[in-house]
Amino acid sequence: MVNTLKQLIDSKIVAVIRADSNKEALDYSNACIRGGIKSIELTYTIPKAGATIEKLSNQFPDLLIGAGTVLDVTTARSAILAGAKFIVSPGFDKDTSELCNLYQVPYLPGCMTVTEMMTALSSGCSMVKLFPGSMFGPTAIQQFLAPLPQLSIMPTGGVNLYNLNEWFNNGAEVVGIGSSLLKGSLKEVESRSKEFVSKASEFES
Repeated sequence: MVNTLKQLIDSKIVAVIRADSNKEALDYSNACIRGGIKSIELTYTIPKAGATIEKLSNQFPDLLIGAGTVLDVTTARSAILAGAKFIVSPGFDKDTSELCNLYQVPYLPGCMTVTEMMTALSSGCSMVKLFPGSMFGPTAIQQFLAPLPQLSIMPTGGVNLYNLNEWFNNGAEVVGIGSSLLKGSLKEVESRSKEFVSKASEFES
């Protein structure tokens, strides 16, 4: 689990893939990977998300392929068996946390308050997703880290090329990027991925 978290932090960018079909999800993922992104979060709003995770995990064993929008322990177990190396939820779920600890797979629950973050920490989560990040802004990271310096925070929602440096400068170790990345043609997604990766590389892990 520690190695996976380090790999996640080193990657800096997690592409959060939402799509209307399995094919579209694969196309987006491949465009991001061609652009240099090394961590992909496939949300369970995608039809046949488990099959997509399995295919990408087999195709790219050295990359981090994870599952997002995981709402319950049954979905989490299915995702892990399909090859997901990390699990992301919009909120904290105790049963999912226990399962991920059992399998030694990082669980990143969505948190909005210090109380939620303390609950996640006490349940074995060393990284949480600040969601939606757009409600807080980059400076909120410092406010959360002041009482919880042992916590790693991945903001998701509201992260773009123009404020990326602010998120990292304020203490984010990795960021989740969805709508600001997956716009336009696949060539544009690939090009934008390269821009994100290049800009993120300026910040040390």
